[in-house]
Amino acid sequence: MLENKNTITEETLPFKSEAPLIIYIDFKSPYAYLAVEPTRKMLLELGLTADWRPFVLDIPSYLGSASLDKEGKKVTKQNRTEEQWSGVKYAYFDCRRYANLSNKTIRGTVKIWSTDLPAIGMLWIKRFEELPEQCKKGSLLERYVDSIYEPFWRRELDVEDISAIVSVFKKIGAPTDGFLKYAQEEGAAINAQLQEFAFKAGVYGVPTFILPNESVVDPQHEKFFGRENLPRISWLLSGRKGLPPDVAYQVASDVDEEILVKCASEPRSAPELVMSPQQLTTYFDFKSPQSYLSLQSIFELKEQGILINWQPFVSKPLRVPTTEVDDEDRSTKHYRLRGEYIANDLNRYAPHELIDIYKEIDCQFADMGLMWLQVELQVNSDTIDNYVLSVFNYLWRDGGKIDSSKDIEQLLVSMKHIQSEVNKVSEGLSIRDAWQGYIKTRGLEHLEASRLRAQTASISAAPTFLIGSEPFQGRAQLPLITARLMAGI
Repeated sequence: MLENKNTITEETLPFKSEAPLIIYIDFKSPYAYLAVEPTRKMLLELGLTADWRPFVLDIPSYLGSASLDKEGKKVTKQNRTEEQWSGVKYAYFDCRRYANLSNKTIRGTVKIWSTDLPAIGMLWIKRFEELPEQCKKGSLLERYVDSIYEPFWRRELDVEDISAIVSVFKKIGAPTDGFLKYAQEEGAAINAQLQEFAFKAGVYGVPTFILPNESVVDPQHEKFFGRENLPRISWLLSGRKGLPPDVAYQVASDVDEEILVKCASEPRSAPELVMSPQQLTTYFDFKSPQSYLSLQSIFELKEQGILINWQPFVSKPLRVPTTEVDDEDRSTKHYRLRGEYIANDLNRYAPHELIDIYKEIDCQFADMGLMWLQVELQVNSDTIDNYVLSVFNYLWRDGGKIDSSKDIEQLLVSMKHIQSEVNKVSEGLSIRDAWQGYIKTRGLEHLEASRLRAQTASISAAPTFLIGSEPFQGRAQLPLITARLMAGI
């Protein structure tokens, strides 16, 4: 029980629990909110308990700060970069999309809220139930979490007002005597220790899931950030039966089409479906390990009859984590922890060890090769798919180089049927001569046009998928993408 101060030590608190799963959440995180219901469902199916804990994000330290007017429409104060604003806007768009799937409401907040009080309230509630009881349906903890999350994201609850927290206690039938003192003294101290120790141990975001009894990456624990990891967590907790699943924002196989329409910003009509094949535009970057790891799921979509429209995008390379120093500020530490986690996470999900995930290479010739096949030769989709797969495998599996025109030339020469495609437009020319002629003439023009399309579509990360013009960032989106495309939405 967390109320015992003696149990809170830097060495044991973040990853020690009687439960097989520890979950850190923050009430001001829409991503954590969306993780609660599927996590409960997973625990119920497995017959397991979890140790739910509060973690208070320091958003300004890594994402800047901003506040809006009372209507939540006009920015009154802010110190965010354009890139940070773009990330925030997409995050809310994405969260609302998934909120619609589960009949939840997520309204934009007017400021970055302090959630220390509801965090302390959560610690208070945990005093009155043993760990197994906390995970039962209708428990005090469950009702508390729901009674904070739901009205807060409807913009109906002031989580900085202690009287509002007490009102929640009364609503769910929880004890209130002594809470005001607890919130100012013992509870505040426990919460501060919890935040400090968890952050120091590598909890930098929410939801964070920790399996204290696992030893896949770390001898102490197995740590996952984001609800997209629930399939892998379930696989680990249930005995690792079958192949390990990839990341996925899970969508029910029997999801109602009306709900899918509700979460779509621009649903396709029946006439459109008749006139054109199902198509998924995929913005990718050959040097992006996330793009490489998405290939299997993308080609599974192709097997279901989806046409993949490959579009190159120049993404920023992964940030190399800084070396830990004694006096590093919170922002520096946040990005260091995030960088370390991403590196471990990519290799955890990769089919083989990824060499040099921080690649900073120029992919223009590899991208131009795609343009040559698409625009100049106008080859069929199978040939284009084969080219994309060949370049990715050559770079990430075989350790090859794709920096020069000669590197791409060798890959093109090795591909079947390319010479016959060249003969259709330039009879008598070899692949080498046709390729070299292309990059010296129209190649750069076609590549610039492609990059302009990415800019016009406001693409900011790889991979990003488009249904029409609606963006989906990351391979975890593919279950919803599949459901939408299969339903013609």
